[in-house]
Amino acid sequence: MIALGCDQGGFALMQQVKDHLDERGLEYKDFGTYSEASVDYPEFGKKAAMAVASGECDKGIIICGTGIGISIAANKINGIRAALCHDTFSAKMTRLHNDANMLAMGGRVIGFGLALDVVDAFLDTEFSNEERHVRRIAQLEG
Repeated sequence: MIALGCDQGGFALMQQVKDHLDERGLEYKDFGTYSEASVDYPEFGKKAAMAVASGECDKGIIICGTGIGISIAANKINGIRAALCHDTFSAKMTRLHNDANMLAMGGRVIGFGLALDVVDAFLDTEFSNEERHVRRIAQLEG
């Protein structure tokens, strides 16, 4: 299950992401927002992050205008490693090396086509489990 959260700046891109997840047959839980009306991104970033941190959802995708604010909000939740990615290499590497459990993107920064490729790279890449990366992640949490 994938937790989703966005503000008005990420709403249009999130609709594309949801359609893409539907096409892939992947389940998700949408924590809002549900329109382009102005809202505060921390509320929606934290809701999605809490679902991932609690184990209710395995991973999360969060989107605001730039992806910056919503990733900061999500990273305030213990156990969350939200990575802001606007290219497939970063999305793949953050899974391989950082075991990131949330992907953040900027709806005003990235085009729909590339964003869906970034989503796929993030969701389809497993953590490497290499000792050096496990050690470094433990240092992040400590």
